[in-house]
Amino acid sequence: MKMDRRPRTPREKYGEELKLRRIAAGMTQEALSEIVVCSPTLISHWEAGRRLPRPDDAVRIVQALGTDGFFARWLEDLEGPYEHFFATVAELEREATLIQQFALTLVPGVLQTPTYARAVFSAYRPNHTAEELDREVVIRTKRAQILDGPSPVVWTLLDEGVLRRRVGGPEVMAEQLRKIADMAEAGRLRLHVLPYSAGAHALQQGLLTLMSFDDSAPAAYVEAFLTGNLIDDPSLVKASHTAYALALSDALSQQESVALVRAAAEEHLHGQQ
Repeated sequence: MKMDRRPRTPREKYGEELKLRRIAAGMTQEALSEIVVCSPTLISHWEAGRRLPRPDDAVRIVQALGTDGFFARWLEDLEGPYEHFFATVAELEREATLIQQFALTLVPGVLQTPTYARAVFSAYRPNHTAEELDREVVIRTKRAQILDGPSPVVWTLLDEGVLRRRVGGPEVMAEQLRKIADMAEAGRLRLHVLPYSAGAHALQQGLLTLMSFDDSAPAAYVEAFLTGNLIDDPSLVKASHTAYALALSDALSQQESVALVRAAAEEHLHGQQ
């Protein structure tokens, strides 16, 4: 039977349990916030699964609700490598049967080569150390493991600007673009490029990822600088799918897209841009 919503993530299950235990204890969000020493809004974020409490917050929750360390122990299993706004999306990626992604300026993270990812992180983290970059690159490229199995089916729609922006230098770009083309030709990726000649299109304002599931409602994710928003409101998800379909209708065919990606790789490598 079709469910009304997307799968619950471990964070959301944590938040739902927190809400149930709080209500069972006869506490309002305001009352719990006074004991934990935080705002009621933060309690709301925890209960919705949008954020996780810090370890010291979890200890105070345990004390307030008398849960014998339950929420502090569970928190240890939920703390992951991703920013709070992307953690839920990373979990949902592993559950999705279909992922449709659009990128305006950069190769989507799940498709990035290690050298491309390193160049991206280096660009906006000026005070980084080599160890920090190594850790970030491993975290990002590990996401690509979802592409090793039969599911999900991945559609990738790229603005031509992604092919032209020389991230990391000619060799890095050539390697990255060849990887994308190879994946498309091997059947691991459905690839389309929106050429400059298409002009204005329905997705020109930023990154969009659509995720579909076998037994749950679809979801959408949009991202901007240092923030992201997971969307499961049915009307907004439907509008996102419509925008994706409109942009896709302006794109090149897969065969033409692969040819353009390979040509761009050679142009980067031989300095013809």
